[in-house]
Amino acid sequence: MDLKKKVLALAVLSAFSVSAMANTPTNEEIMQMMKEMKEEIAELRKENESLKGEVEDVAGSVEDVAVATDEAIKAQVKLSNKTTIGGYGELHYNNLRNDGPKGNKDEMDFHRFVLFINHEFNDKMRFVSELELEHSLAGDDAPGEVELEQAYIQYDLTEKTSVLGGLFITPVGILNETHEPATFYGVERNDVEKNIIPTTWWEGGAMVEHEFMDGLSANLSMTSGLYSEGGSYKPRDARQKVAEAEAKTFAYNGRLKYTAIPGLELAGTINYQDNYCQNEIKGCGSATLYEGHVVYNKDAFGLRALYAIWDIDGSAVSAVGADEQYGYYIEPSYRFNNAWTMNQDIGFFGRYAEWDNASGNSSNTETIQYNFGANWWVDKDVVVKVDYQIQDVGNAIADEYEGLNLGLGYQF
Repeated sequence: MDLKKKVLALAVLSAFSVSAMANTPTNEEIMQMMKEMKEEIAELRKENESLKGEVEDVAGSVEDVAVATDEAIKAQVKLSNKTTIGGYGELHYNNLRNDGPKGNKDEMDFHRFVLFINHEFNDKMRFVSELELEHSLAGDDAPGEVELEQAYIQYDLTEKTSVLGGLFITPVGILNETHEPATFYGVERNDVEKNIIPTTWWEGGAMVEHEFMDGLSANLSMTSGLYSEGGSYKPRDARQKVAEAEAKTFAYNGRLKYTAIPGLELAGTINYQDNYCQNEIKGCGSATLYEGHVVYNKDAFGLRALYAIWDIDGSAVSAVGADEQYGYYIEPSYRFNNAWTMNQDIGFFGRYAEWDNASGNSSNTETIQYNFGANWWVDKDVVVKVDYQIQDVGNAIADEYEGLNLGLGYQF
């Protein structure tokens, strides 16, 4: 390197050195700078703590919302698990000839639309209800009516004993408690249980149920009673349906049921009415219903048989022969499982029935009816029905219906 370049380089280095020395802070300035930095760091820490708290608050709020949402979902699931809705319905077509006073019967009728709403409050207590619309329309000049057939609370005292109170179906007969379309043969419910028991029959009151052992149970109830206003004194006409029902006297019902053998049900019921006419008619007294039945199913074969009789006290009742009213039927059947396709069964039945609502008189007033037909279960809960009926009434001027019945029913 030549001399000029060396001198120039030395001059530049000297200038930088002098500038650096001139900008070097004093000790006091360094201490001040450090103090300011500490204050800034402290301020930053405060802001950081504040932000951290806000983040924790937001996180807590999010967690609370998540917990509340989860609890709401659980509550909805719990409600859906504890509250159930079911029902059934049936459409009927009747094409019946009749030479009696009422003439032929040719009609299409959505006979029943029924909803069940049940709720389980806890493991021991539940609510059961059944609401029914009959004949599609209810109201002034309409053929049907809306009926509350069940609305009761049941409480389990023990595993074997329970009590219930409210509006409930009287435990008697075969169809009175179980009458969904897919559970019985024939388009219409059989006339013995309809006219003698009378199905469907419900009252308001209290009942205790007890299971003595597997397959042997009993129940006792005290309820509102029937109220006959005279005339023919038929029990079907005496139902009050717990609608501002006269309750001057009460009714007592007891049933014993045996189901220990698979496929077999044996049951007997006694129903006692303090006064069949609620003390409103002179010559009308107490009444007692005796009922017994058997249901037997073995493979494809089925059999139902029932006998029921009323014994009603009072001179006014006996004067029209209604002091004794009876009925019975026998119904064999045969059901082919998976007859055509999977889950579609077809069954055939025949029924002989006889009943008389005035058997206490000397006249021939009994009705004999034959039914034979088939049920086609399109699904276990959907059924198509057909049957042919023939009636023979002892009274020559009475209505005798003969002809075809078609029906469609469902349950869920």
